[in-house]
Amino acid sequence: MQTDIIYVILISFCISVLLTPLLIPFLQKFKMAQYVREEGPKSHLKKKGTPTMGGLMILTAVLVTSALFLKKYPGMAPVLFTTLGFGLIGFLDDYIKIVMRRNLGLTPWQKMLLQIVITAVFLFDLYQYENQTSQILVPFMEEGIELGKWYLPFLFLVILGTVNGANFTDGLDGLESGVTVLISVFLTVVAMEFQNDLCIMTSAVTGSLLGFLLFNVHPAKVFMGDTGSLALGGFVASTAVMLKIPLFLTMIAVIYLLEVVSVILQVGYFKLTGGKRLFRMAPLHHHFEMCGWEENRIVVFFSIITALMCLLALKGL
Repeated sequence: MQTDIIYVILISFCISVLLTPLLIPFLQKFKMAQYVREEGPKSHLKKKGTPTMGGLMILTAVLVTSALFLKKYPGMAPVLFTTLGFGLIGFLDDYIKIVMRRNLGLTPWQKMLLQIVITAVFLFDLYQYENQTSQILVPFMEEGIELGKWYLPFLFLVILGTVNGANFTDGLDGLESGVTVLISVFLTVVAMEFQNDLCIMTSAVTGSLLGFLLFNVHPAKVFMGDTGSLALGGFVASTAVMLKIPLFLTMIAVIYLLEVVSVILQVGYFKLTGGKRLFRMAPLHHHFEMCGWEENRIVVFFSIITALMCLLALKGL
């Protein structure tokens, strides 16, 4: 298994590195460029016109590499489905933004409904065919807890929250990819420890993100778009669910959590106070930008937090 993991990372990395520079001109030719909100940070206006939908490169690398090993490691199929399913939702959202030339893409209700459908199919498969119990592991506790009838509602909340947290995190060059590659490394280590087939899937994501980061760091030559961010959120959430460690997401995906909570608090505070803001701008990374932090400094800071929390989570297994 360890040898296969090395091969998977290398293959996925090579596909991502070779494919991305080939697809960037294609995205530019068909004007698949980033639309920047006027009300966003002024420093982001210079990003207008940068190719987006780079998540296609990530998904292609993951899909091709996983397909090569799927027969040998069939246990990763549910996570592969969920990753591609959420990636498809993101693709539709990005496509509408580009074709309609508007930043909204799918309406919030359309996006949520599609996310619920993908989540429901994944959990149905999990419940019907994967023989998973309703017990989950708890950080720093030897014994897990049994959720019983609350198991499926809890997982719905975890998956949808993680996916949208990942989506909000994708707002700076290299932020989403940098944070998520650390999470995928953590998930690979855990899957290896459990001797779980998912270590192949997590390795494929790790390799593809390492390759994509070469073109996504500041100043980014391509953005992943919702195609990538929703797919990665689906990957992280479904992998954690199958490994029985959804509670660990509060640690390893703490940046996702802070980003989505900052948006909820900002909207709630704005409505309660009649127009006042809790943060200078939400999601959270924009608040740091408005406070004068450079983009690279925010990305490094958030990545360091993720790395430290992943180490702490390993201690808590």
